[in-house]
Amino acid sequence: MSDPQNEVDNDLLVARKRAAFSVLLNLTLAVVKGIAGVISGSAALIGDAIHSATDVFASGVALAGLWIAGKKHPSFPFGLYKAENIATLVISIAVIVVAYEIGRDALLGGSSIPDASLALPVAVGSLVVATAFGLYQMREGRRLGSPALMADARDYLVDGASTCVVIVGLIGAYLGYALDRWAAGAVSLFVFWAGFQLLKDAVRDLLDAAMPKKLVREVMELVEQQPQVARVIECIGRQAGGRFIVNLDVLLRTDDHKTADRIGDRLEKSVKVAFPRIVMVHVRTHFGHDDERRRLTPVVEPGGAAAEGLASAPWFMLEVIHGKSGEVEERTYHENPHKDAEKRKGLLVGQWLMGLRPDELVVPDNHAGTAVVLLEEAGVVMLPK
Repeated sequence: MSDPQNEVDNDLLVARKRAAFSVLLNLTLAVVKGIAGVISGSAALIGDAIHSATDVFASGVALAGLWIAGKKHPSFPFGLYKAENIATLVISIAVIVVAYEIGRDALLGGSSIPDASLALPVAVGSLVVATAFGLYQMREGRRLGSPALMADARDYLVDGASTCVVIVGLIGAYLGYALDRWAAGAVSLFVFWAGFQLLKDAVRDLLDAAMPKKLVREVMELVEQQPQVARVIECIGRQAGGRFIVNLDVLLRTDDHKTADRIGDRLEKSVKVAFPRIVMVHVRTHFGHDDERRRLTPVVEPGGAAAEGLASAPWFMLEVIHGKSGEVEERTYHENPHKDAEKRKGLLVGQWLMGLRPDELVVPDNHAGTAVVLLEEAGVVMLPK
């Protein structure tokens, strides 16, 4: 079974490499567009170069945030994952400042027709590079659960959109129209909108935004499929820099404190393994509510006698028993799909039986094996035959 914490650390390492490459790419775009803008006299392209230069700083902040997010310190028991959100906040402020500067220059500057023969090919090339890398960075950010990378990707895509406006202005210049100043003003609006969206997202996450409802439902479904779990009373999760911290209140079909503690520990591990973005889980168990019990018995055939073995039993009888009266409310039979397995039979049968969510398992005298151990660890009570 993989270590969920190792997966989180590996994702952070990969995200740092993506952010480092982004710094170099933004620096290249800024230099190329800046030189072409100055030589051609295009205010719009110079503004776009300033945008890319700010992206160099933004990508550097994202890289620093990802580096800090991977650190551990006893003063921060919930981790430093929100360093990514702080990085996103800094990025948003920088982008808004740049939008203001570009807009101010567009309003106060004079009208001129730049040399489009040099500026236009540079703008088109920058558009292709920024858009392609932005889409790639967004995909990787979602895969790694990194808000800093996704913020960086959105910045690239907005940079591509603003470059489109620059291209329109340069095409106008090529045709003899002085559209460069208006293109620069439009670029400032694109940049401001991107900065505002980043600012909104960063503040939302820093204020402990709730975990997505879809993920809450998936966590509850996973927990309610486990043995001895009657239902999830409440599941509350909050964001922490692209990761999540979850609190669960779970109703168990047992009145034993030790069993409840063991089930709680297992649930915490199971949730983190199934959802690597969840870095911390706290399960509070509630028990003593014995309204029903689910008992499994190995049998030779439906309605037949009890089987002598467990993993090789052809069938299993599942009985739902009323907790107080002891009466059988429901009885179903399930054929063992792994009875003839040549390898790892005990493990396969044990995992299959777990899916039936038993509270009790009737086993032959002195019977042991992988299936029994697996079910015991899940809190299933072993009843002698």
